[in-house]
Amino acid sequence: MSRAKCIMVQGTMSGAGKSLLCAALCRIFAQDGLRCAPFKSQNMALNSYITRDGWEIGRAQAVQAQAAGVEPDVRMNPILLKPSSDVGSQVIVNGEVRRHMPASEYFRYKKRLISEIMAAYDSLAGEFDVIVIEGAGSPAEINLKENDIVNMGLAKLVDAPVLLAGDIDRGGVFAQLYGTVALLDPDEQDRIAGLLINKFRGDLEILRPGLAMLEEKTGKPVLGVIPYLRVDVDDEDSLAPCLEQTSVHKPLDAAVIRLPRISNFTDFNPLEEHPQIGVRYVDDVRRLGTPDLVVLPGTKSTVSDLLWLRQSGLETAVLKLAAAGTPVLGVCGGYQMLGAALHDPEGVETEAGTHIRGMGLLPVETTFTSQKSRLRKTAVVQASPFAGARLEGYEIHMGRTEETGSPFCLLEDGRAEGCARGNVWGTYLHGLFDSGELTQAMARLLCARKGLRPEEAEAVSHAAYQQRQFDLLADGVRSALDMPAIYRILDHSFS
Repeated sequence: MSRAKCIMVQGTMSGAGKSLLCAALCRIFAQDGLRCAPFKSQNMALNSYITRDGWEIGRAQAVQAQAAGVEPDVRMNPILLKPSSDVGSQVIVNGEVRRHMPASEYFRYKKRLISEIMAAYDSLAGEFDVIVIEGAGSPAEINLKENDIVNMGLAKLVDAPVLLAGDIDRGGVFAQLYGTVALLDPDEQDRIAGLLINKFRGDLEILRPGLAMLEEKTGKPVLGVIPYLRVDVDDEDSLAPCLEQTSVHKPLDAAVIRLPRISNFTDFNPLEEHPQIGVRYVDDVRRLGTPDLVVLPGTKSTVSDLLWLRQSGLETAVLKLAAAGTPVLGVCGGYQMLGAALHDPEGVETEAGTHIRGMGLLPVETTFTSQKSRLRKTAVVQASPFAGARLEGYEIHMGRTEETGSPFCLLEDGRAEGCARGNVWGTYLHGLFDSGELTQAMARLLCARKGLRPEEAEAVSHAAYQQRQFDLLADGVRSALDMPAIYRILDHSFS
């Protein structure tokens, strides 16, 4: 059996654009007729995804797989760290929760995961032509180099050539790239096959003298200056994505509460794609105002984020808006917050035996358990005025919620899911707007409340929209890269 060729993208820092560059390469290789798969040995993100067979991976690898035209697979991200505090994370291995660990414990533990990383990688390498590997943070974090399993340590394990990307939009890109190369060991420097400058805006001719000096000082060729691309691809784990967010006035205002531990905020990207709905993220009661829709999103820590909501004054503001008739939607942790109470008998999120008052907008109560739900589901909305909208989504949550009110939707097996009462709705389903049908129904409701005429059009699925964006991304990156050099690098081995 032939083994896949591979190429790795590392960055000078978090946010340099590694995830989107890898998505672009996945799309380019797929366009060129190659079977391509993404791989990231260890991802730290609160934005996760449930595969078709029920395993949890980082959303970035799911997006990259979709760019490559293949089904997301747990092997593409064997280790996912979901921060639960400033110093600890939930450790997910091969799609399942292993346990919570403080950072110091995980730093000692991670070397034991190499065999599982390699098993996942080797299995993919036996099925695909090319593996596009994403690093994490920077390979020059010299305090973390010991037992590295995601940057140069992994590159050595799988014999991967490396493209090193720097972010020119933040400034100091020459120092970023030169300093990173200089801090690497000689054998690691040898593994770098080329440099990339990402997010460039300006006249390339003015940049050229700097490129020549950078190549001279590092001994590495600059293989591409990628422009600041205005495409819309799901970002990994930030509300300040590397792609430009233009301020476009739209008649409808949806306010998503930016919880401290917000997760899966990409649920609301399809709302932003609607021509009439503007989406903004709010973490200050003074900026909330009087939106047309309030959304409480998912969170990695429902109890602590509910307490933050209460202490910040946002809970009171949301309750006043709901009482005045403003539509309020809660998703996953946001749904749990909307209920009457939250109970933690096992100490899953807080001290064992904790009971806390919810916002009281829905007749539900949640009891946290150590068992994690990871399910993909289809459903049909029952709640007025969205009845009949078809949903395709997935659950990722700890806890069991008991509802005594009307359901939000019915699952494909006939079971009720979520809860609705008047102008307040809650559901566990992430991806609820992806089909496009709920987005259209929500726009019609908000327009009617505001006396506007809705822009009726065929509901476009988020998946179809993203496929068009992947092509735009690939076109922009392909035109800026030395693709013949990239293919020569794929054929090179460092063994």
